[in-house]
Amino acid sequence: MALYSEKVMDHFRNPRNVGSIPDADGVGEAGNPVCGDIMKIYLKIDGGTVTDVKFETFGCGSAIASSSMATELIKGRPLSEALKLTNRAVTEALDGLPPHKLHCSVLAEEAIKLAVKDYYEKNGIEYDKSLFPEAPSCEHCGI
Repeated sequence: MALYSEKVMDHFRNPRNVGSIPDADGVGEAGNPVCGDIMKIYLKIDGGTVTDVKFETFGCGSAIASSSMATELIKGRPLSEALKLTNRAVTEALDGLPPHKLHCSVLAEEAIKLAVKDYYEKNGIEYDKSLFPEAPSCEHCGI
């Protein structure tokens, strides 16, 4: 059995939505340089919908694939749906990740939530603080 699914390999070899958005409405960064994976997500939002999303990821193939898939899953969706994206949904959409690489999908979820939080704060929009990570972390890496 292959270590990585065809979808993981496809999103690693041909990542979607790579880059930055200079005038992003929300930016979120998650990761820890100690574990080696850092993800930055940029959101463009219009009328409560994610109209564009880009990512910059420094990390392994699983991190790049997770970032790519996560951006595909939220592009064109309302913010309420983007906030519901879980690491499990990212992993399932990639047809699985090896257990020691599941933290990559967690980072993608955290970076998206932090980007939405940034958007809310920049625009003075009230939000439920319990829906967002306190700060970028790498607890899933044991760090």
